Amino acid sequence: MNTTPDLLERGLWGVMATPFTGESLAVDEQGVRSLIDLYRRAGARGLVLLGVFGEGAQLNDAESARIVEIALEHAPGMRLVLGLPALTTEAAIASANRLLAVCGDVRPALMVQVNTNDVDELAAHFAAIHEATGAGILAQDYPLASGVTIANDALATVVNASPFVVGIKAEAPPTAVAIGRLTSLTAVPVFGGLGGLGLLDELAAGAAGAMTGFSYPEALVTVVEAFDRDGFTAAREAYLPWMPLVNFEAQAKVGLAIRKAVFVKRGIFDDRAVRPPSPAMPEELHPLLSAQLAAVNESGVL
Repeated sequence: MNTTPDLLERGLWGVMATPFTGESLAVDEQGVRSLIDLYRRAGARGLVLLGVFGEGAQLNDAESARIVEIALEHAPGMRLVLGLPALTTEAAIASANRLLAVCGDVRPALMVQVNTNDVDELAAHFAAIHEATGAGILAQDYPLASGVTIANDALATVVNASPFVVGIKAEAPPTAVAIGRLTSLTAVPVFGGLGGLGLLDELAAGAAGAMTGFSYPEALVTVVEAFDRDGFTAAREAYLPWMPLVNFEAQAKVGLAIRKAVFVKRGIFDDRAVRPPSPAMPEELHPLLSAQLAAVNESGVL
């Protein structure tokens, strides 16, 4: 298709976790709506659905489509990005077309994981998905999930050869180095992720913002706005009260479960359940989480 999709806007994008309920771990549709409301109130630029921390790979086709339908109904006019967990081109296209079929005239972008470090093969992968769907592509470099490591220069070469790429989500550590390199080599917006853990350094390196599901998105919106208004020092001051909780929530393996536990405490979700193979939050962490949230409340930043 010849239409060039619009680049993604600067700012915070909300990466949606998927709430589950009951013994069957059914999707909690009201929880989805409540989380959308949280991101809208926080001032998020858009929503990222069905990503790694949205447990997209653990959802069936009907569940994934329903989550997209809810977002379209509950957040009209809000820009959406749909995650594609499949690493093969054929499977990614099939998944994308199933999801886009429920979108009508709305055309979300598609978050496509880097699935190879071969420049020609990756360019062909992105192009095939775009040509089959007409959607803009958000290139996600997340080696922890994909198992693929690509050099920043190689990824930039692919992006520069792909005018339909609307942004990059750079989650290969050290992220500030990757973002600095990518922003110097490409003209598309580059976003950080990983729960906002490296947000300050990423902004200083040229990031256009963050795509994260951190449980207090309003805090990270404040950090990005402070950086845009007054630079690094102001952003650091806005970030400092949240640093311990960002770090606590970013723990390996159990980060998603911690995030869901916070959403329960905030009244966004009714249940903190995760689907296997994601591990549940260890009971030993619950008093520590309560202490973290108490410290945030006592700081007066909310």
